[in-house]
Amino acid sequence: YNLVFSSESCTGCRGWHTRTPCKRGISTMSSVAVLTQESFNEHRSGLLPEKAKAAVAGTSGAEDEDSLPTYKDAFPPLPEKPLPEGVQETGNAWTTKIRPLKSSVITQVFHVPLEERKYKDMNQFGEGDQAKVCLDIMHKTGAHLELSMAKDQGLSIMVSGKHDAVMKARKEIVSRLQTQASATVAIPKEHHRFVIGKSGEKLQELELKTATKIQIPRPEDPSNLIKISGTKEGLEKAKHEILLISAEQDKRAVERMNIEKVYHPFITGAYNKVVGELMQETGARINVPPPSVNKTEIVITGEKEQVALAIAKIKKIYEEKKKNATTIAVEVKKSQHKYVIGPKGNTLQEILDRTGVSVEIPPLDSSSETVILRGEPDRLGQALTEVYAKANSYTVSSVSAPSWLHRFIIGKKGQNLAKITQQMPKVHIEFTEGEDKITLEGPTKDVQIVQGQIEAIVTDLISRMDYTEISVDPKFHRHLIGKGGANINRIKELHKVSVRIPPDNEKSNLIRIEGDPQGVQEAKKELLELASRMENERTKDMIIEQRFHRAIIGQKGEKVKEIRDKFPEVIINFPDPAQKSDIVQLRGPRTEVEKCTKFMQKMVAEMVENSFSVSVPIFKQFHKNIIGKGGANIKKIREETNTKIDLPAENSNSEMIIITGKKANCEAAKNRILAIQKELANITEVEVSIPSKLHNSLIGSKGRFVRSIMEECGGVHIHFPTEGSGIDAVTIRGTAEEVEKAKKQLLSLAEEKQIKSHTVELRAKPEYHKFLIGKGGGNIRKVRDSTGARIIFPTADDKDQELITVIGTEEAVAEAQKELEALIKSLDNVVEDFMIVDPKHHRFFVARRGQVLRDIADEYGGVIVSFPRTATQSDKVTLKGAKDCVEAAKKRMLEMIEDLDAQVTMECVIPQKFHRSIMGPKGSRIQQITKDHNVQIKFPDRDDQQADAPVQENGEANGEVKEPADPLVPKKCDVIVLSGRKERCEAAVEALKALVPVSVAVEVPFELHRYIIGQKGSGIRKMMDEFEVNIQVPAHELQSDIISITGLASHLDRAKEGLLERVKELQAEQEDRALRSFKLTITVEPKYHPKIIGRKGAIITQIRNQHEVNIQFPEKNDENQDQITITGYEQNAVAARNAIQAIVDELEEMISEDITLDSKVHARIIGARGKGIRKIMDEFKVDVRFPQSGAADPNLVTVTGRPEHVDEAIDHLLNLEEEYMADVVENEAKMAYMKPSGSTASSMEEPRGPSKGFVVREAPWATGNEKAPDMSSSEEFPSFGAPVTNARSSPWGPKRF
Repeated sequence: YNLVFSSESCTGCRGWHTRTPCKRGISTMSSVAVLTQESFNEHRSGLLPEKAKAAVAGTSGAEDEDSLPTYKDAFPPLPEKPLPEGVQETGNAWTTKIRPLKSSVITQVFHVPLEERKYKDMNQFGEGDQAKVCLDIMHKTGAHLELSMAKDQGLSIMVSGKHDAVMKARKEIVSRLQTQASATVAIPKEHHRFVIGKSGEKLQELELKTATKIQIPRPEDPSNLIKISGTKEGLEKAKHEILLISAEQDKRAVERMNIEKVYHPFITGAYNKVVGELMQETGARINVPPPSVNKTEIVITGEKEQVALAIAKIKKIYEEKKKNATTIAVEVKKSQHKYVIGPKGNTLQEILDRTGVSVEIPPLDSSSETVILRGEPDRLGQALTEVYAKANSYTVSSVSAPSWLHRFIIGKKGQNLAKITQQMPKVHIEFTEGEDKITLEGPTKDVQIVQGQIEAIVTDLISRMDYTEISVDPKFHRHLIGKGGANINRIKELHKVSVRIPPDNEKSNLIRIEGDPQGVQEAKKELLELASRMENERTKDMIIEQRFHRAIIGQKGEKVKEIRDKFPEVIINFPDPAQKSDIVQLRGPRTEVEKCTKFMQKMVAEMVENSFSVSVPIFKQFHKNIIGKGGANIKKIREETNTKIDLPAENSNSEMIIITGKKANCEAAKNRILAIQKELANITEVEVSIPSKLHNSLIGSKGRFVRSIMEECGGVHIHFPTEGSGIDAVTIRGTAEEVEKAKKQLLSLAEEKQIKSHTVELRAKPEYHKFLIGKGGGNIRKVRDSTGARIIFPTADDKDQELITVIGTEEAVAEAQKELEALIKSLDNVVEDFMIVDPKHHRFFVARRGQVLRDIADEYGGVIVSFPRTATQSDKVTLKGAKDCVEAAKKRMLEMIEDLDAQVTMECVIPQKFHRSIMGPKGSRIQQITKDHNVQIKFPDRDDQQADAPVQENGEANGEVKEPADPLVPKKCDVIVLSGRKERCEAAVEALKALVPVSVAVEVPFELHRYIIGQKGSGIRKMMDEFEVNIQVPAHELQSDIISITGLASHLDRAKEGLLERVKELQAEQEDRALRSFKLTITVEPKYHPKIIGRKGAIITQIRNQHEVNIQFPEKNDENQDQITITGYEQNAVAARNAIQAIVDELEEMISEDITLDSKVHARIIGARGKGIRKIMDEFKVDVRFPQSGAADPNLVTVTGRPEHVDEAIDHLLNLEEEYMADVVENEAKMAYMKPSGSTASSMEEPRGPSKGFVVREAPWATGNEKAPDMSSSEEFPSFGAPVTNARSSPWGPKRF
């Protein structure tokens, strides 16, 4: 249902709002009850006095015959004339004078009746799922929603916004807040596309208009049923619209009849029975607009004969009713109209079904209270009786109660109110915020009972409750609340009061305290003391570098929690990391803030001290030795020096190891790491004194100069002191020879810098650099030696790859510059030359995609070497490039040709089984020999003996006897072929033979083999990787002690020592295992086992960990249920046994006593999830057992423990029982007010005599033999929505269905 707000209409508000009364006026449609300001008070107060009396008189028996009302008094005669013109509703003068303003923003109100509400939890209005759904709708549609609760517990939703947004919100409200019904409508398949419309526009419009979901079957689906889901009213509208669309498109006859809306109920009949019968009889489709659609047109479709027949029948009904039906107008209070209408209009249908009379209710936006009854004259009396009976079936009353007591009456989560509403579900109880009264609405008798119960609760609460208000500056409110409400919750629990602190947006300084009078005063005193203390607080800002904030807070706030626990009265606020602020704010009492400041300053000082960092350059090849086996070395250094040590990643080129911690600890760790490097290699370290003012010039831009010296001197490490330290000592670390070389260069460079330093930059193409440097640095060394200048080429990491820097004296730099420029100029002078190369050697140069030619180009300034095509058989080779580069390349190629001409082929016989070992991982070893000796090595193909061996029978193959192979002739698969110069091939053969693995046998006890192999072979793999050998363990079935180690001779000794060392370790572990397997048993009665185990195994776990033993309790099916087995070292097992025995001795001293505690207080003593009883057991060191459900004595509680502890615990439990029983008695007393008294209940249960019915004097049935109608009969006076029993004769006249 929708109610449209417009700027010129204002007739009041139907419901009430949860916070403030509605200031808007509304103009509504027919489905929502709307009160004018004049009738609002009347709506509140219920029935008019005289009608209330009449209702009571009509439903209660009377002893005195004279006191009975006459039939005319109870049911006044109907007027004989039609409704006078004066009763007609007058139009609104305002609407004729003022044109409505059109606005882009519209407001509509949608009403969801109680029975159609999806969320019916009365105690969570404004919160819970319903509120979340509304927020989601607002976000999704952009419309603004306001909810209010109506007196009939329906929901009114006001939606404001653009027209499209309101329509979308309406659809969402119907689908998400209203229970959904569904229906189907069948129209011809060919009409479906007209319902969908162009691009689905018609369907969308229809869904928005009717607030339903319409599902049309797909074209391939043969079904012609359209499914509609939504509210009942929406279903009717949608069905009507779809049938109209179908009727318009139907090729059969379509007729439209305009019949006054007031006669539609007679055509449709009660529950659509008449129209259904008409459609069945005629075969035509009759579409009557539903009551909510203000249309007079009835559409009939079908075959012409069927349509004509249907029209005739409808006309007959219409004319008959128009001729015979008369109307009467009666006044029924506007507030009672909804009871006449009934849920979903069922009451109107009931009256129409019973009496054949149509009841016309004025629209809700009308102030008229006139109800018109239309029908046969002889049926109007019965219909009027039913209308008044329904209208007067409910009453409205109120109970005076201060508004601050309302929430106590409602109770926590509505518990108190729920008890009343469960007993009297038909009574609606309304609490209006800010008003000192409670409104009740419902059946008269039920309302009276509920009113008595609530009045009793109010009287009780007023006698024992009080409230007060205190004024506290709003800036202190959140401190009074505390973190997570800790402070305020503590005060509430301690004093058993309720404290309301206004939210920040209210800007109010009033805090309200409600509860027990004494508790209210105590809470007030404590809150005022807290506020006073806060006024004396001070705030201090500490400057702490942001990099330390995370460390102070700790992981998951653990460290800052410790500080807060130490200084609970101090609030510590850290800035948001995004703010990049160093200010940490402390707030609290002056002395506590000062103490906390000193503590945090000390903590920060320690962090600063521990954040010292130093970088140590260590040769990359020694990093793994620094780490040690399984990280043992680095872990030991970290623990002993208490430092953090970070190594660069394996794939990083960095050699720097970073140490962080206290300065002294960092230096100690640095020395230990350097000592490991020194021990591993012949590393020496010298210090050179160079004036600190020259350090920057020696290091160069981004370290270029010092890096070039380090690279030239074999990768030595040169360490300059920190800039600005004033220290002159420069440290050089590396092998003795390279260190000396680097020292000379540094001193020479420093001397040059001191005399006169001069720098020049040159540019040359990167491809020229290798040629300028020359093979092994020969070219550039000549320039350095002849001029004395230092020449630095860019590294691969430098951005400018063309820049060459020359450093030295002015004369030396000028001379070097001249030479280099001449070289570069000659390189830029491109020439083309030729040379003769025998075609048999061409393949060598162009093989492997021209790798040899690419190497020549890289080495000699990008020279391009072109060989003739294979088909030409030419021996002329072209070289193109810089003149010097071409000459050098030509010379190098001639050397290669000479090597090829002098090349010999040599064979090296090594058994094939060793070939893989010789090659090494990914052929690395063979590649190294090829590179070192400049030879080519070719391994033979593998020989598969099984595949090559011919099939033999009786020593013959193919009828011929095969001669045995000559043992002196090597197998083809064992021959490795080498090619190159003779001397180089001989050296390579020796290198290959040195790689042939040899084997050694080591005796290892068989039982240790599986430990050496390790889990899934991890142990033996680790040893093979570490010693670079192959270790072969004999098969298990051989039971052999011999393990074979195969590898290079140089590796065998180390591998053998490692294996024997592992054997010693395993034997030691075996001995230790034997000692650890000592077992002893202790006899302990099974009843003590749970106590020894402890809660969640806490006690037994502690004993296991403390004594390092395994303790095994007997299984359920074991014979010896009293035997506990302890396994471990003998002395540890004995100690664990003694610990268990001590527990048993203590348990044997314990006693058990039974006490009687009323079962009503058991749950209270146990507490939520057993917290209460656990606290008691921990405090008194006893065990308390409560009876299980169904026990013989439900009040029997057993307390077990030491005698003195048991007595104390029993006293405490009895005190708790006394305290809790007082609450139980009090609650039972309250319940007595909420339930009917025993006498009333018993009287209600007494068997009653036969009902006298509804008794009046001079009634029409008094003259006949019929008895008066029975008020207790559900047939005579049915409830709302109750099924109707079988029809029988009645004094009210025959029923019409």
